Amino acid sequence: MTDHQPGDLSYLFVVTYGRSGSTTLQAILNSIPGFLIRGENRQVLTSLHQFHRTLVRERRNFRAQQERRGTPVGGMTPSDPFYGIDGYPVETALAELRQLVTSTLLRPEADTRVTGFKEIRWYQADVDEFVDWLRDVFPGARFLINTRRKEDVAASGWWADDPQALPKLDRMEAGFTRLLENLGPAAHHVHYDDYAGRPEALEPLFAWLGENFDAERLAQVMSKRHSY
Repeated sequence: MTDHQPGDLSYLFVVTYGRSGSTTLQAILNSIPGFLIRGENRQVLTSLHQFHRTLVRERRNFRAQQERRGTPVGGMTPSDPFYGIDGYPVETALAELRQLVTSTLLRPEADTRVTGFKEIRWYQADVDEFVDWLRDVFPGARFLINTRRKEDVAASGWWADDPQALPKLDRMEAGFTRLLENLGPAAHHVHYDDYAGRPEALEPLFAWLGENFDAERLAQVMSKRHSY
């Protein structure tokens, strides 16, 4: 990985579900000069979110106790069972988490301007809180939401073996709708059935990204099979 200074990079995360054409979308994004969008990671960042959320909550709880008792922050002694937790450094932690994910998972290259990943596992109950946390860790992050006709998804791949496929997809898309509403201009929605075989349908996406639209290049990318 090439070292990047804070502020050098922009971040983009693809929010979707499996069998939605998202790997093709990942390839499209990676065809843009300076883009490096990694593939799925089984939503491993939820573990980091849990780590940070737990410590922030406990810091808040113990600081509230200290305020009620008139004890200054950092007033815990080495004999206190939660010694030091009131001093958890939130901003430092966010910066360190950003560095950890960037240097180990994203691994930007010398010419990388925009990095992130595509993930299909956005079904956790606290997805809204998780996305808010991602925005704290990666300031200015944007979210590209990709969907497909649910009946086609439910009949494809592993979904076809799941009798609850459609209800699960309904719940995920309801969460996507909330994210679109909550994120405003930080989010953009594309629908696979709109752009499959039609590169020109992605021109609004490129406008949102602030990137040059090259229909010929996209047609070449989209002509290849991107799945397994």
